Amino acid sequence: MSKLHVLDHPLILHKLSVIRDVNTSVKEFREIVSEISMLMCYEATRDLPVEDVEVDTPVAPAVVKRIAGKKLALVPILRAGLGMVEGILTMVPNAKVGHIGIYRDPETLEPVKYYCKLPNDIADRDVIIVDPMLATGGSAAAAAKFIKEYGCKHIKLMSIIAAPEGIERMMSEHPDVEIFVAAVDERLNEHGYIVPGLGDAGDRIFGTK
Repeated sequence: MSKLHVLDHPLILHKLSVIRDVNTSVKEFREIVSEISMLMCYEATRDLPVEDVEVDTPVAPAVVKRIAGKKLALVPILRAGLGMVEGILTMVPNAKVGHIGIYRDPETLEPVKYYCKLPNDIADRDVIIVDPMLATGGSAAAAAKFIKEYGCKHIKLMSIIAAPEGIERMMSEHPDVEIFVAAVDERLNEHGYIVPGLGDAGDRIFGTK
């Protein structure tokens, strides 16, 4: 389980308690998803390489650290993943953003791709796939597969809430992908929803239900 990181910082846990609440408004839900994503990004990018550069401060020259090497790309899984992008871009504004559209077949619960648009230099970037809910793991596993077909070697997955079933599937199909979550819940119900979860993240972000 070394590839699984559960980010149980008190600020994240507090904000998670708010978005689980059925009475939280669309506005507040959307804002807090973005805030949680920003806090999670801080941890998910902890291993970025840095290099020494020299700058002039108002007082004297100084050797400081700056991010070196490969740059980042964010790939939200449509549509709920869009709710996480703004918070992450607050932390890494130069990251490029691709998009993958995947829907879950209501009968088989398997992923079906309907859209994929990635940066031209995606193979040269460290990629973070973002989706608030890691439920069955089908969409996340499919997204990782599609991205690897473009030559990407360094991929992470960031989800706010995960089910054990989704984690197990991701680790089985993509043992090289690091997974960052704020909580691991009990299980999936018969409809493929995380229990206790927070409902349909896309509907709650965009106010469509």
